[in-house]
Amino acid sequence: MEITYSPLGDEAIVIEVGSEITKETTNLVRSITRQLEKATIDAIVEVIPAFTTVTVLYEITEIFKYKDIKKLLERLLVEIKESDTVAQRTIEIPVCYGGEYGPDLEIVALHNKLTVEEVIEIHSNGTYEVNMIGFAPGFPFIGGMAESIATPRKTTPRLRIPERTVGIAGMQTGVYPIETPGGWQLIGRTPMDLFLPNEEIPSLLQAGDRIVFKPISKLEYEQWEGDSHATDK
Repeated sequence: MEITYSPLGDEAIVIEVGSEITKETTNLVRSITRQLEKATIDAIVEVIPAFTTVTVLYEITEIFKYKDIKKLLERLLVEIKESDTVAQRTIEIPVCYGGEYGPDLEIVALHNKLTVEEVIEIHSNGTYEVNMIGFAPGFPFIGGMAESIATPRKTTPRLRIPERTVGIAGMQTGVYPIETPGGWQLIGRTPMDLFLPNEEIPSLLQAGDRIVFKPISKLEYEQWEGDSHATDK
């Protein structure tokens, strides 16, 4: 697979590994990201992985310009291969499906000619991977969802979606880490905080993480949330 480089403004470069989200491209994105993070180059400000690209932000100086950063990256990544693998974390996310926490669960069921119980079973038994973090702080775009529960976004987005709400948009699922507008179909909510503003790494999830969704009852949700708030005090 060919790796290409292109400038993004005066202080960023985009490394592209393909045009489709596949196992090979996601592996390559993770490998490139890990390699650049390990390199600890002072001029590199941030490394941002996405679906099929890695954007590198760098400090421009008199002697460190686009052509220089491109040559440096090419040298660092010359031995990167599609088959390279990076160790992945597996993170379990508890979800209370439906009701006040998932007002669109029935819409997803009707759209796919399934029962609510079938949607929950399919969603909570999927094999998922975080493709990228974006849109809002800590928001994970999670791939690997079954086509049988895929549902289009809403034609009119909601102005407010509560933090930690789990949604579906097309073939992807995700979790709103903070309260924000959005157009995803809302199927549940997790008591687990994904945005951790006081931590050195403020996002619980990172690109490449494996995700397991675990159904919990409303009582379990409330107990978890209550314990979390008590710990914060």
